[in-house]
Amino acid sequence: MAGFIAVHGKDNAPLMIQLFHVSKSYDGSSMALKDITLKVAKAEFLFITGPSGAGKSTLLNIMFGVESPTDGQIIIDGMNYSKIPPREIPYLRRKIGFVFQDFKLLPNKTVFENVALSLRVMGISPREIKNSVVRTLSYVKLQHRANFKPSSLSGGEQQRVAIARALVKEPAIILADEPTGNLDPELSCETIGLFKEVNNKGTTVVIATHDKGLLDKFAKRTLLLDNGRISEQ
Repeated sequence: MAGFIAVHGKDNAPLMIQLFHVSKSYDGSSMALKDITLKVAKAEFLFITGPSGAGKSTLLNIMFGVESPTDGQIIIDGMNYSKIPPREIPYLRRKIGFVFQDFKLLPNKTVFENVALSLRVMGISPREIKNSVVRTLSYVKLQHRANFKPSSLSGGEQQRVAIARALVKEPAIILADEPTGNLDPELSCETIGLFKEVNNKGTTVVIATHDKGLLDKFAKRTLLLDNGRISEQ
């Protein structure tokens, strides 16, 4: 396939995410990201932290392919975003699950329907969708809420629905933007615990967070962003 690049990292693990000198400007002058070079291996767990406005969300959006860099190269699972036709990028994004800070659940859809949506878009058969959604909801312990609307769920339950929606397509990479920002400390730890379980099964996980308590509790590689630049790794 056009744009494929096979690269390996530490211990010969494939590199799932590579950014080379990536910068992002929204108005031609103010830089949201400045010269970011980063490599994330398969089955790695990475925290991205930094103050509000540091560029964490922009960095995740660029990894997901919903925003394009002003400069630089992005390679996801061996595919260079700049080397493949734009029509193929949505197919590449199917390898990535994205968990949003504000959940972004459809209020008029049930839990089951919210989780099933991405599979329906992919053209999966109804039987496979049912099996996958039931299995994923059981994994996040929400099978008993399948027919409920999001408004009847607690904040922690809504976040688990958002995680289930990202997991149901069995992605190679999970990106999560402040997934515990609306949760109390206990639920925050439970949520990161879910991501750890997924990571232990071989999924690459990248989480943006400003919660220092989580960074201290879960000793994982941490990237510090400050004013759009990598300040510390």
